Amino acid sequence: MSATISFRTPGFWRISRHPNWKHSPFCSTPISLSIKEIGSMKPQLPSNPHPTDASRSRNIRFSKMLSSDSEGSCKHEKDFDCFTVREAMLDEEYWTAAWLRAESHWEDQLVDRFIDSRKRKFAEQEFYALKRRCNGHPEKCTCFVAVKSEETNSKRTVMNSVIGTLDISIRYLLHGETFPGEQSKSSFTGFSKTKRHSYGYISNLCVAKLARRRGIASKMLHLAIQVAKSSGLKKVFVHVHKDNKPALQLYEKMGFQMVETSITHSSEPNYLLCIEIS
Repeated sequence: MSATISFRTPGFWRISRHPNWKHSPFCSTPISLSIKEIGSMKPQLPSNPHPTDASRSRNIRFSKMLSSDSEGSCKHEKDFDCFTVREAMLDEEYWTAAWLRAESHWEDQLVDRFIDSRKRKFAEQEFYALKRRCNGHPEKCTCFVAVKSEETNSKRTVMNSVIGTLDISIRYLLHGETFPGEQSKSSFTGFSKTKRHSYGYISNLCVAKLARRRGIASKMLHLAIQVAKSSGLKKVFVHVHKDNKPALQLYEKMGFQMVETSITHSSEPNYLLCIEIS
C-alpha cells in the first residue's frame, strides 16, 4: 500500500524567488560537500506526515524509483559530473520542486508545531500552480530540476534525487515599458505580445542545503539562458532581494547587470537584474 506523505529535507539555498515572497536572511555558512556526501543525502519525514485531502487526490508515487529510461520527450537536458539539469517531466519531480520551495520559504523561520502543515499547504498550492504555468496558463513556463546522477548498484527514489530547481517563463512588456514593472498598474494599457517585447524571467531558484557550493545553481542558470536564447529572447530578467549578497554575486558572475532605472520605480526590497543574450 502506497502512502502519500511529504518529506522535509535539511534546508535549501534561496537564490531567487517571486518578488512578493517574504524575505528571510540568506544562510551565512554554506556547506561544501564531496560528491560522495551529496550522493548519500536522504530525505527526512516531517513530524506530522498525514496527507491532506488535496494531496490524496494526486496520483503521486512517493516510492517511485529514479530510472535511466526517459519517460517523456525532454527537449532541454545537460549532464554534469554528478548531476543532470533538465525539464521536470514527472509529477513526482514537480511535487519535489514545490516542496523545495516550501522548505526554502521557511528555511530561517522559527520552528513551531504548525510548520509542517504550513509547508505542506504551500507545497500543494505551488504544485498545482506550477503545473498550470508549465501548461501555458497564464504564461509559458519551464520548470528545471537538477537531479543526482544514478550510481552503479545504487537506486534512489525520484524525490530523493532532485537537489535543485528553477523556473524560466516567457513574458511580455506592457506598452511603453523598457523593463518589467516600469509602468504602474494605474496606467495599464495592455501587453505588447510581439517577439520584440518578449523576455525571459527567472524565479524560484533554490538548491538543497547539503548540495550547495557544487555549481548546481550556475549550471541551472546556464541551461535556462540557453533555452531563452533558443526561444529567440534577447533579455532575461530576475529579481533578487537587496540584502541577498551571495545571490547578487552569483548573478553578476553569470553576466547579469543591475537595471539602474528600475530602482527608483520600485517600492519592493528587490533589485532587478538583466542579462542581454547575444
